[in-house]
This record gives sequence, C-alpha cells and structure tokens, in this order.
Amino acid sequence: MASVVCKVETQHENMIHDAQMDIYGRRLATCSTDRTIKVFEVDKNNFKLIQTLSGHEGPVWQLSWMHPMYGNALASCSYDKKVIIWRETDRGQWVKFYTHDIHASSVNSIQWAPPDTGLMLACGSSDGNISVLHGTGDDKFTYRLIEKAHGTGVNAVSWAPSHSGSTTLDPSTKDYDAINKRFASGGGDNLVKIWKFNDEKHEWELEAKLEGHTNWIRDVAWAPDTGFTTSTIASSCQDGKVLIWQCKDVSKGIWDKKRTMHQFNDVVWHLSWSIMGDILAVSGGDNKVSLWKESHKGAWVCISNQDPNQSN
Repeated sequence: MASVVCKVETQHENMIHDAQMDIYGRRLATCSTDRTIKVFEVDKNNFKLIQTLSGHEGPVWQLSWMHPMYGNALASCSYDKKVIIWRETDRGQWVKFYTHDIHASSVNSIQWAPPDTGLMLACGSSDGNISVLHGTGDDKFTYRLIEKAHGTGVNAVSWAPSHSGSTTLDPSTKDYDAINKRFASGGGDNLVKIWKFNDEKHEWELEAKLEGHTNWIRDVAWAPDTGFTTSTIASSCQDGKVLIWQCKDVSKGIWDKKRTMHQFNDVVWHLSWSIMGDILAVSGGDNKVSLWKESHKGAWVCISNQDPNQSN
C-alpha cells in the first residue's frame, strides 16, 4: 500500500493542474490557474521554493522537463494559447527562453520526446491542431503542424519510447538501431490517434485510430519500454473509463483494445506509468490517486487507493 510521505505547501493562489519532477528527482515544478509556475529544490522530503515564474496570461495546464542532455529547461502550456520554454541560467535563475504562439486556442498538453528521438516537443491545442517543435541547434526551433488532428480539440499527447519493444530484444534485426518517432494523442472526438514521422516526406502522418471510448479523451499515456515485444497505451475518458491498448509490432500499426482496465465513478484526468512500465497511476475528479498493476492472469488490480486529503 502506497502512502503520503509528505505534503508540499506550494503557495499557489488557486487550483494546481500539474506537478512534475525532473529526471533526477531534484527539482519539482507546479503550475496553477493563478497563471504561475513554481520551481522547488528537493532534498529528501524537503521542498524549497526557489522561484516563481510569471509569463502566462491564463491558467497554466501542464509542464514538461527537457532531458538534461539538451540543457536545464522546462516547458509550460496555457489557456493563453502559448507554450513557453524556460531555461535555467548559470546563476541559477529561470528565465523565459522561447515562446511558441501559433495556436488559435488553449494549448492543453505538451511533452518532450525521449532524448534519443531528438529535441522535439509535442503540443496539443483546443483548436484541433498539434504542433511539434523541432530543435535545429543554436537555441532555435522550427515546427511542423498537424492540422485537424482532432476536430473538437486535442486534450493529451504522449510520446512512444525511442526504441519499440519489438526491436529491443534482438540486436540482429535490421531496424534495431531505428528510432521510434511516434506519439499518441487524444481529443474531444473520442479517439486515440497514433502519429508517425515520415523521414522521406519530413512530415507527421496518421498511422492508426483507436476507437473504443464514448466521450472526450482526457489523457493518454504510452508505457515506457520494458524490453518486452508489446507496446502499451493507456487512455482515460470523461466518463471515467480507462482503456488499455496493446500492439505486438508498432511498425504494422495494428492495435488491439485489450480491455477496460476499470470504470471509475468520475472523470479521470491524468494517467502516469511507473518508470518500469508495470504500474499505472490514475487520478480523477474524486480527488483520489490509485495505483494499478496487471496480474499474471491478465486482470488489472488496484494495489493502492490513496486520498491525498486524508492524513496517515
């Protein structure tokens, strides 16, 4: 059973929408309806606020840390239609480094690609489009736009592991060193979509549509590569349903809806896989966080159900 080991006084003045640790677990960033981002220094169970970042003109929905091989940077997206990349200076101060403002409506979800995939940031917007920022060197970015990715708006994006499970175990395969440039998205059209980068055309193409939800998709989460040959995606819905999708060979683009993991009593807002890809964290409108694990019989079992508002 998981338990709450500490609580962080963020000093936000309104609802918190996201909280993200960096890859080393040394920094925590939070964002809020109050239009600010808070960056904390983490030492065991102690959280020290080191800076409040102001720059957005609306609620800040989501955050994503850039992999440190590309530098110390943090991306944020907001209702103000903007994505801002913040960078830490040599003096330890966080400054606005780059603003991406091509969307016509709220930017709801962002995520940096795995480092081997390249310096890329996927951005999903309520205008129905997905933009993918590509780092070109010399601190510059260009972008490619996927128009009408989801007709009624994009709510979530999630990158695939840089190497698909089907090639991980066999170095003798011809595509063992191939980079898996794919990501999943979910939107108000009730669909999960898989996008693949065409290296010859230099554009993103729709590879698969996953149908099974009956309401807005609220989150998608592509599981980390575990060394097995099956790729796994979890998706959550406005109606409280979480579905698990699996594919034995992503190069063929054939996905199966394995089963309904669970039907919750309220909207499920966020999904997050453990680093090993075997435990799924689920949080929703009931203000609870639950952890789920697949049994040896293939059934998904709740191994922890924690209400953060309750004291231990």
